[in-house]
Amino acid sequence: MAFVNGFEWVIIIVIVVVIFFGAKKIPELARSMGRATTEFQKARIEAKRTLASETEYTVEGKRSIDREKLESIAETLGVDYSNKNDQDLRNAIDEELKKQGAQE
Repeated sequence: MAFVNGFEWVIIIVIVVVIFFGAKKIPELARSMGRATTEFQKARIEAKRTLASETEYTVEGKRSIDREKLESIAETLGVDYSNKNDQDLRNAIDEELKKQGAQE
């Protein structure tokens, strides 16, 4: 049995989408996907800006961000913030931003 290469899979997927949604719905679906992607990118960029601009220096000279803002950023990026201290949460947010930046 021969394996189907990548191009043939694309054709199969397109046929299934046309059958399932109909030819008239495809442009609308594409626009919706484009809008969703744009909104996600805006949220990611805003999270980076917020993380960078909301830092303050504590008495010890270390950076700190209000925990609520850190949790909000983590929630936007889909990072689990339970059982993490502020530094671990910052590291997890940075890793997620780098991972998502690499996917672009």
